Formats: sequence, C-alpha cells, structure tokens
Amino acid sequence: MYFVDRSAAVIKPKQPFLDWLNAVPENDADLTLDSLRSDCTIVLLPEFVDPEEGVSRIDDMHETLFKMELASWYEDESLWPADRSLKAFWEWFDVEIHSTVIDSVEGDITNMPAVGE
Repeated sequence: MYFVDRSAAVIKPKQPFLDWLNAVPENDADLTLDSLRSDCTIVLLPEFVDPEEGVSRIDDMHETLFKMELASWYEDESLWPADRSLKAFWEWFDVEIHSTVIDSVEGDITNMPAVGE
C-alpha cells in the first residue's frame, strides 16, 4: 500500500436528487435516500493543505459532476432538471472532502472517461 498524491471527494445525493429520480416517469425502482447514499461517487482531486481548497475545486467542477450524477441514472437530458447551477448542486449533494488517499492495489491506475464526458 502507498499514499497517492491526491485527495478525494465523496459525492452523496440529498433529498432533491431522490425527489427528481422518483418523479421521472420511467423510474419504477424503489429507492430510498439511504440506498442512494450507500454507494457514492468518489472523485480524486489534487492534493491540498486546506479542505476549503477541495471545496473550491468541487465548485469549479460542479457542472460536470452534476451531469455525471444525472447521466448515471438517465442519459436523456430532457429528463434532467433545468437548474444545474452551483447553488442547486449544493442543494442536491453533500460532499465529503478527504485529504488522504491510499492505494492498496498493485499496478497502475487505468484512465477511462467518466459517464457524460
């Protein structure tokens, strides 16, 4: 195991995200907020000293992150909420910032494009 020169952010859906999912006509899944928050997206960020640097980075990426989270459920953008502003992002998601990342896997990390890119 070794330390990675990255920080991490965990993107956790909040109630407005669940409300949107439940309002999508094609959705027949029985979803709860706990189930949505049990397996969340983790985003690697540059290393930082102050956690506010991580929050600032998330602010800069909010549009891409919002689209990725929506596209992970429905790629049809006509189903997406119109308001994907920074304010809406923070209303729809909690973000946990973590400064320590440890890789326990031997070998290089493989780069693959994320959903929505």
